[in-house]
Amino acid sequence: WLAHRNDTSGLQALTKKGFVIDTMEVAAPWSKLTSVYTNVVAATSAVSGARSVSAHVSHSYLDGACIYFTFVGQLSSRDITDATTAEHERLYLAMWNAAQRAALTAGANLAHHHGVGLNRGRFMREAMGDAFNVVMALKQALDPRDIFNPGKLGLPTRRGAMPWSGSST
Repeated sequence: WLAHRNDTSGLQALTKKGFVIDTMEVAAPWSKLTSVYTNVVAATSAVSGARSVSAHVSHSYLDGACIYFTFVGQLSSRDITDATTAEHERLYLAMWNAAQRAALTAGANLAHHHGVGLNRGRFMREAMGDAFNVVMALKQALDPRDIFNPGKLGLPTRRGAMPWSGSST
């Protein structure tokens, strides 16, 4: 088990059959970890098309841990050739939105070690509250030409809408 516990090759075969699969990692204090796990599994499982949600602790510290979720969804029993990319993307985003929102609500942070990038940017304001305005002001002051990582971290960009930058609902 120990040697193969992180082997995801079986999941890759499922994507060819129309499954939507991804992982999400967050960190939380020990006192909130059970709630984070329970809420994320419940919220993600409630998404229409969700087939499996699991988790393991990947990093542990004196004050908390990183919990690593894997979620799998399937539009239906149809073959992948019958479904559109847009349908898969809607399911993917619905599962991500449910999982990330549940994690934040339960007291987890936005990410442990994978960063924010494009996918989690739509949650930055929710995760940071009023501090997000400080980050926006710093970005505008230090990068007035919008050169550094445009559209990342959920920050506005002059380059137009970035993928998945819309609503996190």
